[in-house]
Amino acid sequence: MSERRPVAATLAVAGYIIMIVPILFVVATAFTGGSTLRFPPEGLSLRWFGEALSYQPFMSSLVTSAEIAILATVLALAVGVPVTLAIHRGALPGKGVVEALFLSPLIVPELVVGLALFQQLIVTFRIDNWPVLLLGHTALLLPYAVRVTGAALAGSDGSLEEAARGLGASPMRTFWTVTLPLLRPGIFSAALLSFITSFNNVPLSLLLQSRQTQTLPITMLDYVQQSYDPMVAAISTLILAGTVVIAVIAERTVGFAKIFGGINR
Repeated sequence: MSERRPVAATLAVAGYIIMIVPILFVVATAFTGGSTLRFPPEGLSLRWFGEALSYQPFMSSLVTSAEIAILATVLALAVGVPVTLAIHRGALPGKGVVEALFLSPLIVPELVVGLALFQQLIVTFRIDNWPVLLLGHTALLLPYAVRVTGAALAGSDGSLEEAARGLGASPMRTFWTVTLPLLRPGIFSAALLSFITSFNNVPLSLLLQSRQTQTLPITMLDYVQQSYDPMVAAISTLILAGTVVIAVIAERTVGFAKIFGGINR
C-alpha cells in the first residue's frame, strides 16, 4: 500500500492541475483590457464585467436559469422527500424497484430524456417549451432528492421516531418535530446539488430550449460560436464567484462533511 500512495498522490495532484489551471486562464482573461480572448491578458480592466452585466441576452437567460433551477429543485424535493420516507420508513412493496426508478435519470443519457420529452410533449402535444424544460430538469434532479435525503435518513436514529410515536405523537407531528430535523442536512444538501446541476445543465436544455426560453449556459454557448471577445470569460468568472459564495455559505451553515459525507453510504 505504501508503494501505491505516491502514485495516487501524483495522480490526484495532476487531476487538480488539469481541473484548476484552465479555470485560472479563464479568470485571468476576464480581466483583460484587450478585445479578444488572449493569454496573458493585455492589461487589466473591469470593462468586460460591465459589458457582460449589461448584455440583455445574458441577463434574461440568467433569470430563466435561476427560475428553472429553483422551481425544479423545489419540485424534485417535494416528490423526492415523500418517496424517500416511503422507501426507508414505510411498508412500500417493491422498494428496490421504486428506488431504481427514481434513480434511473442518472443512468439514462440526458440526450435520450430530452429527445423523448421533445418528441412527446412539444411535437406531439404542442406544449410550450418552458414547462417541458422545467419538467425535464425536475426529472433530472429526482435522483439527488431521493439519494441524498435517503442517505441522511438511513444515517439517522429511527428509534427517535418510534419514541415520539410511543409518547402519543401523531404521524404528522412526529414528521415535523423529529423526522424533518433529522432530514434537514440531507434536504439542504440535495437542494444545493440540485440547484447547481440544473443551473449548469447543457444537454437537456439544448434540446428543450426555444428562442424565447434559453438558459444561461446555452446563451453562452451560442455567443461563443459568434464572438471571440472576453465577455464570456467575464460572465463565467461571475458564475464561478457565485458558486464559491454558495460553497462558503454551505460550509458555514451545514459543513461539507454533512453535505457529501452520507451520499455514498
